[in-house]
Amino acid sequence: MIVKITSKRQVTFPARVLDAMGVKPGDQLELTESPDGYLIRPRRIDYSRLGTLQSKIPQGVPPFDIGKFRETTYDPALRD
Repeated sequence: MIVKITSKRQVTFPARVLDAMGVKPGDQLELTESPDGYLIRPRRIDYSRLGTLQSKIPQGVPPFDIGKFRETTYDPALRD
């Protein structure tokens, strides 16, 4: 598969590739260098590292649902 690099050094991946990787607008991709080139994979949250913050959350605050948050539509102006 060949993708084109724009004058601003941006790349557009085919939708089927991004769907197969499970990424959506706003997600991040991680590039890892290897002897054979670069490996591109979705950057995922390591939930095991978040446990150290649990003591900083006030009592009575419900758990944060990241899945629901990602599906909620927000004003695009908030992302600037």
